[in-house]
Amino acid sequence: MNREELASYLDSVRITGEVATPRENNLDHMRRFLDGNEHLEFGVRTTRPWTFDEVFSLMHEKVGTSADPSHTTGQDTIDAAKCVAALDRFADRLGRSVRAGERILFATGHPGGLLPVHAALASAAAQAGAEVMEIPHGIRFREGDVRQVQGVLAWHQHGNLMHTHYPQPMRLVLESLAAAGRPGPELVVADHGWAGEAAAAGVPALGFADCNDPGLFVSEAEGQLEVAVPLDDNVPPVLYVPLTEYVLDRAGFAGAPALR
Repeated sequence: MNREELASYLDSVRITGEVATPRENNLDHMRRFLDGNEHLEFGVRTTRPWTFDEVFSLMHEKVGTSADPSHTTGQDTIDAAKCVAALDRFADRLGRSVRAGERILFATGHPGGLLPVHAALASAAAQAGAEVMEIPHGIRFREGDVRQVQGVLAWHQHGNLMHTHYPQPMRLVLESLAAAGRPGPELVVADHGWAGEAAAAGVPALGFADCNDPGLFVSEAEGQLEVAVPLDDNVPPVLYVPLTEYVLDRAGFAGAPALR
């Protein structure tokens, strides 16, 4: 699948284009990010104050949300071309890391949507010679723990893998590795607070981010997160298969199938 075909496909399944997240939610999350809301700051530690207008303009530039400030309710969009361009940069960076045999840590705060994507990337990276890191067991967070499923970190609680924006699980993982005398990751591939916290801690990181996740795009603009890929981060996992296969091919892992 070439770039144009992928962009058309992404729009057709609403990973991009007219996505499910409404305009009012996007605007509300921009404000709450700036207010330091614990569910939306994603561990991002900015180096300067940001205004609402700056974040608003950044989201239009990097994501393709509407540039009309009077558009406050209803449909909003993610630009497929921006998504594919970011996927190209994401795949190129991941490919370099894998070819160098680096230690890579995969994590997700959206296990119901993105865990199979990360798992496919982790499996392919391991087959191609990277070290997909294993974390120490028993890292507790709130009423649960951090678990590794198919090479991907997620927050587990009461028998469920949890949707979370919290950055603390990644912070705890990095601290646990250091306490055990183990080297940290040389690249993190993640989303939500897992990605934002790693980048803020100075770990090279790549992240997937929805149009209501302004923190990761601010992190990228600040030179912390290396790539923020704009997409709807919670469609049924099978819909991400062409995207995942595109990344694997671009990264140089042709022949390593995405999980279906």
